[in-house]
Amino acid sequence: MPYGQLKDTAFEIYIHIPFCIKKCLYCDFLSAPASGEAVGRYVDALIKEIKAAGKQSGGRVSSVFVGGGTPTVLSEAHLTAIFDALHASFRLEEGAEITVEANPGTLTAGKARALKEAGVNRLSLGLQSVFLKDLRMLGRIHTFEDFLISLDHAQNAGFRNINADLMFALPGQTRKEWEQCLLRTAALPLTHISAYSLILEENTPLYRNHPPLPPEDDEYAMYEDTNDILSACGFTQYEISNYARNGFPCRHNLGYWKRVPYLGLGLGASSLWQETRYKNTSDMPSYLENAQAPLRLQQEKEYLTRRDAMSESMFLGLRLTQGVSKKAFQKDYGIAPEVIYAPIIKKYTETGLLNNQETHLSLTRKGIHVSNTIMAEFLL
Repeated sequence: MPYGQLKDTAFEIYIHIPFCIKKCLYCDFLSAPASGEAVGRYVDALIKEIKAAGKQSGGRVSSVFVGGGTPTVLSEAHLTAIFDALHASFRLEEGAEITVEANPGTLTAGKARALKEAGVNRLSLGLQSVFLKDLRMLGRIHTFEDFLISLDHAQNAGFRNINADLMFALPGQTRKEWEQCLLRTAALPLTHISAYSLILEENTPLYRNHPPLPPEDDEYAMYEDTNDILSACGFTQYEISNYARNGFPCRHNLGYWKRVPYLGLGLGASSLWQETRYKNTSDMPSYLENAQAPLRLQQEKEYLTRRDAMSESMFLGLRLTQGVSKKAFQKDYGIAPEVIYAPIIKKYTETGLLNNQETHLSLTRKGIHVSNTIMAEFLL
């Protein structure tokens, strides 16, 4: 089998839609505007890949995440066809979390209803800011009012589990503006908020323009403000950049951080399958030609050793505020993390950056701010 059967193991699915109305000025994701004809050819190929992968994967699906790009640039018919193929090809668990990213300005009332009827039970709306000046600077196609209209469409269609993405440490942004952004967003009927600081990625217009970002001290303060304000509004931080109301963390993303196997479908989609990491081709002609034979799509394969897997468990698990479960680590690898990583744990515990509790290893508030440095040391 091209993948190898997972038998009765639960796994996740990610589906990539590489299209958008207009590429944002900060975006380095695999996405671009496209004609209706090109979109149609892609959807046809994606459905072929879904059907072929479903025959070969085995196991059961615990969550699905459709991202991009902007999945809701697709028509209602295309969205319905993709989910029809997904349900026909894979065994989804009862109550599986099924998320679709949707940008304001592309989510119509009809698309919201079509997604709900297709079994989607979670939406992730890209807001980024409540202020028009920030949205224009980022190259977004919508206003805050457009976001509110999309939110109404989602609620009227029956969605009750809705995330909003926000960005902070934007050029010219003050702490007061960020506070207002958080308060206005948290007052909305949302169950989840993702808040990320802006990173100027190379090969993006915003990077080339290189506007001055707020000082590091301000970015630090904005991050702490995020936790303080959202906590007061009923959201709990469960991951470095994610906050949820009780019972509504993103199960799909939790799976990534806990190394649940996942299957990436679509152009450039990544997978973790039987301790092998690989990604699909990012070349559209090659994808369209080979979509019905998933093995031909796979590139950049990395076969993970036991030590690789242990390192990933620490690196990814430390993103969670709960941290890495010592019991789970011992069960998975037959050895305690304190044995493998004793010098590193001692170093960062003594400097107040790591909590070494009875059941978990986790970053302290100070440790979160230098998380990349700490997590990198756990890569054996």
